[in-house]
Amino acid sequence: MGKKVGIDFNGGNLTSDAGVLLLGEIARYSKIIEKIAMCISDTRRKYSIRHSIANLLTQRVLQICCGYPDANDANAMRTDPALKMAVNRLPDEGENLASQPTLSRIENTITAKELIKIARAFIDHFIQSFPKPPAVIVLDFDDTADQVHGKQQLSLFNAYHNGYCFLPIHVYDGITGKLITTILRPGRRPCGKEISAYLKRIVGQLRKHWPNTKIYFRGDGHYSAPEVFDFIAAQDNMVSITGLNTNSRLKEIVKPIMEQVVDKNPGTKRYHSFLYKADSWKEHRRVIAKIEITETGGLNVRFISTDIQNQGAKFLYEIIYCDRGNAELYIKDHKTYTTSDRTSCHKFTANQFRLFLHSAAYVLLHTMRSEYLGETELANATFDTIRLKLLKVGARVVELKTKIRVHLASSYPFQTAFINVLNACNQLHRPIVSITARC
Repeated sequence: MGKKVGIDFNGGNLTSDAGVLLLGEIARYSKIIEKIAMCISDTRRKYSIRHSIANLLTQRVLQICCGYPDANDANAMRTDPALKMAVNRLPDEGENLASQPTLSRIENTITAKELIKIARAFIDHFIQSFPKPPAVIVLDFDDTADQVHGKQQLSLFNAYHNGYCFLPIHVYDGITGKLITTILRPGRRPCGKEISAYLKRIVGQLRKHWPNTKIYFRGDGHYSAPEVFDFIAAQDNMVSITGLNTNSRLKEIVKPIMEQVVDKNPGTKRYHSFLYKADSWKEHRRVIAKIEITETGGLNVRFISTDIQNQGAKFLYEIIYCDRGNAELYIKDHKTYTTSDRTSCHKFTANQFRLFLHSAAYVLLHTMRSEYLGETELANATFDTIRLKLLKVGARVVELKTKIRVHLASSYPFQTAFINVLNACNQLHRPIVSITARC
């Protein structure tokens, strides 16, 4: 190269997260943070307030989206010009955002009643995200281990996960991937009575707005509970399809088919449908068995349970039930890419509120991907890829007398996707932060 390189920190008012401006506009359009803020009573002294509840939540959620999941990160990010603009403050003249103690105090003052209101707000937001009642939705229930490293309230030792943990339940629409709600729980497997209680609240709220929508309930083996089946049987236009744990009675029923395929080539599959009633069930249910020879020559037998009678066994298993795997991808987006397992507060209510904050981050990132990036190369990208390519963008911010200029790098490789999101923001709503983009 032939020249010496000098490095300093005198570049001016720079940001490494210019894409948060786009996310701030999406947050204003979706109103999910506004809905959460309306559920929280502000008990602070009015003359001491410098940051509204809505601004605090916006700052916290946008930081999570950009890869800063801890409240401690606010101490460094509170002066970031792009984040300040996303919270509707001027980059230079505007007051700095909140610090960690202010955010932590809010987390620890949330009450159980407020958490219930926030849970309802998430379901309301899910309902309002559809322009008209959908013909079908799929309630995908699944849980995931949230390991803890302290003495958090209601954390329990779970032998399967070999550690102390919470076991939160995530509920998504299996067709669109939209989040319905997240429920923080102690680290034990949910029983049928508990699952049916959650299902009753969710379905009751959905039915107020969508009386004619067909609802599918889908889950793995430990969601095959008699209380769940009894609740669903009492509902109109609602069916279920769940995994079913293998036992000797079920294997005895399909034993003839197992003997037929045992000498077949690897990859051979057979499906068998029959009526079955476990001792704890009130009624017979349709059970579908999949018997296959694995690639290594082993015999793999799986069962699912359903009350759907008018579809073929193979279709129900491969198309309807196996699509439940998408819920695990949604949880991966939620847990891995928004790091929603940062439940390190002592109080259980504070940890549930944290889970809701990360859930709001999921809603914003999912909205960006599904509604703003559909025609771009990032239409099917993970949240991590979206963050690296659209949010973590360096820029110089210049505040002038009558306008603000945000200068991105001329060599920025994802200008097209960035401008597509910007144009979509301009078409859907009038941005509060005016952004001019030129390729």
